[in-house]
Amino acid sequence: MQKNDWQKKGAGHRQRLRDKFLARGIDAFTDSEVLELLLTLGTPRQDCKEPARAALARFGSLATVLTASPKELQAVPGIGPNNSFAIHFLHGVARRYLKARLLHKDYLHSSREVGEYLVHAMRDLPIEIFQVILLDAGHAIISTHTMAEGSLTTSTVYPRELIKLALEKHAAAMIVAHNHPSGAMSPSEADLLLTRSLHLACNVVGIQLLDHFIVGQGETPYSFADNGIMAAVREECAALI
Repeated sequence: MQKNDWQKKGAGHRQRLRDKFLARGIDAFTDSEVLELLLTLGTPRQDCKEPARAALARFGSLATVLTASPKELQAVPGIGPNNSFAIHFLHGVARRYLKARLLHKDYLHSSREVGEYLVHAMRDLPIEIFQVILLDAGHAIISTHTMAEGSLTTSTVYPRELIKLALEKHAAAMIVAHNHPSGAMSPSEADLLLTRSLHLACNVVGIQLLDHFIVGQGETPYSFADNGIMAAVREECAALI
């Protein structure tokens, strides 16, 4: 096949993918087609079908492709700097959108959206991060912040820094979350100790710790509140005061 014929065929294929998206939406796409069309944003004149398949084979899922580093992405044949930029830019836009739509919403009526944001922002990361979501007295969401990165313990997540930020933002309540790069969803002893320490620190200044989420491989995060752990922590801490 001559070069001009290949370019025409490739352009036609890309246009069919665009038309499919416009007519039927993202749910009509396979992960391979999603990634292929995304890669064409970085290299519009290149056939991106094989690089998309190779990336999925290497990383295992679309989610892990989106969170891979530029160096890791560019190790895939056919994916260069422009392609990796397109992938990271889309992931950043999606994260900002999910975060922005939470602001000023009532948490109790938006817990599903909170879960979606946490999973998108934290799942498949190679390191642990710790986030806090601050709420006002009516439990409307004020803001979200990353407080720590790396191996999380009570010595790396400083309650005083968390409380300082909450007071600066005039928060009356908070939700905390961290991820498990291993994919495990159940809390460790260190997670339980951290939750107790944070609850005690919040209680001193009259701020409610509503929940602690763990983001693993599931589609929804593990909730300490839903599993009765927050109630147990409150009872245990009340006995100490």
